Amino acid sequence: MNKVERERIFDNGKKLQIVQGDLTEEDTDAIVNAANSHLSHGGGVAGAIVRKGGYVIQEESNKKSPIPTGKATFTSGGNLKSKYVIHAVGPVYGEGDEDRKLLSAINSSLKVAEDLNISSVSFPAVSSGIFGFPKERCAEIFINALDEYLLNKETCINLIRLCNIDAKTVEIFKKIFDLKYGI
Repeated sequence: MNKVERERIFDNGKKLQIVQGDLTEEDTDAIVNAANSHLSHGGGVAGAIVRKGGYVIQEESNKKSPIPTGKATFTSGGNLKSKYVIHAVGPVYGEGDEDRKLLSAINSSLKVAEDLNISSVSFPAVSSGIFGFPKERCAEIFINALDEYLLNKETCINLIRLCNIDAKTVEIFKKIFDLKYGI
């Protein structure tokens, strides 16, 4: 079971959690894949999702690609616990306008989740792995965007988890979370 490291329960009952663990083991309605624009799921988080969820995820992705940076689409979850995989294309660091593109990928993923009428979703630290986006800045953008979303949006989503297997990334997300919420 993935370990909840931090949790914020908003006045409206919605929850934001920082989780250390394996994204492919998340028991949320959907997990978000940190995808490339061709939806070729060979390595990193994407590769792990296809290895665990089955090749059907890649087959479904092939029918939906390419996806522009900052956008998202979905496939079934195959053999995963999650019913859906939302494929978010974040920016490669250095391509320009990365903050806006990452925020767009987050918001596009949330829109897909709403369209699917799901109540829970788990995100990895999109773009902070092989795409090179600085982890601290990634954490700031994620936590600020999700805080605003959960505070101010009428949505079917009741639980958003930020799930990373990498302890260093989790520590950075916890630090930004603690600063945001005065913990």
